[in-house]
Amino acid sequence: MKTIVVSAVNLVEAGTLAILRDCVQYLSVLAEEKDYRVLVIIHKKELAYFPNIEYIETQWPKKRWVNRLWFEYVSLKKISKELSPVYLWFSLHDTSPTVVAQKRAVYCHNSFPFYKWKLRELYFAPKIVMFAIFSRYFYWINIKKNNYIVVQQSWFREAMANMFNLDPKQIIISKPSSTAVKMFEPGVDNNRSDENYVFIFAASPNSHKNFECICRAVTHLEQKMGIRNFKVYITITGIENKYTRWLFKNWGNKFTSLKFIGFLNRIELETFYASSHCLIFPSKVETWGLPISEFARYQKPMLLADLPYAHETAQGSGRVAFFDPDNEKQLANLMASLIQGNYSMLKPVDVKIIQPPVANNWAQLFDHLLNLPDVNCDFKK
Repeated sequence: MKTIVVSAVNLVEAGTLAILRDCVQYLSVLAEEKDYRVLVIIHKKELAYFPNIEYIETQWPKKRWVNRLWFEYVSLKKISKELSPVYLWFSLHDTSPTVVAQKRAVYCHNSFPFYKWKLRELYFAPKIVMFAIFSRYFYWINIKKNNYIVVQQSWFREAMANMFNLDPKQIIISKPSSTAVKMFEPGVDNNRSDENYVFIFAASPNSHKNFECICRAVTHLEQKMGIRNFKVYITITGIENKYTRWLFKNWGNKFTSLKFIGFLNRIELETFYASSHCLIFPSKVETWGLPISEFARYQKPMLLADLPYAHETAQGSGRVAFFDPDNEKQLANLMASLIQGNYSMLKPVDVKIIQPPVANNWAQLFDHLLNLPDVNCDFKK
């Protein structure tokens, strides 16, 4: 019986937790059908509990990086020896731990090594700046000890290959499982009844999401262009942190068109998607950009940051325009055109063929990780 170990102790919320659950759900079936022994190292097993899985719970103060580093490069090596022989060790959270295993792989979903931060973020979000600076070094440790690296997009594969001198053939592209573009469900209210053109931007309250680009565009629309028959809903309240407090101080309650609505649960978010006319997505760094995929199902206009992740995520969408995320006037002009009924700038985004290796689901991914011939580690271009 071959042993598969998944280390995922740092995945406790949001999209990364969804990846963990999907992964363990598939391995639960694989363990029963193919007679694998599967162990998952996790913060709490209730986060992703499925039959046929053994769990090792490990909890440490999440904010203390010294605990994380000790665990990744000391504790896990000891665990791997105790579990020996391990056929595949799959790290689901960016870092490549020091372990003993026949095959090793790492899932990289942190794109912050490629984030171009601004000086003001040293005040608003110093942790994000430090993460952007140092995350490349955490990636670098042991990365060439892996047989395979897993990413979500082609641009990320190319960027990782260039930054760490890796062979792209050892980097598997595995898209998130729920990103297919589908038409909205019949019966959904697709338009608001009022005369305002409605925009929505759903994102976490972090500085790299670039809310200020939208706020400045609203300022330009109202004060410079005299346009007011629109609404922009952004999912922050203005009290979450220094960054959102700065946003609210400068733009909150000062423009009738700009609405700070706070966090939306899934049902509330889908309601806003269904009743909005257009998605704006100005984020400066993403591994995928899930709201783009979510909103694309409604086949409505999208204004997206002119960055590689957005071009790739929007593939297959029919009504898209891109803007410089540092140019609020360009965004304002695009918004003004839509408000005035001019859709000529919207174009379809072609679907490009992804070069292998590619995995379209967890079964295909683990087919790569488990069944393909061994390759040399410490690989280089």
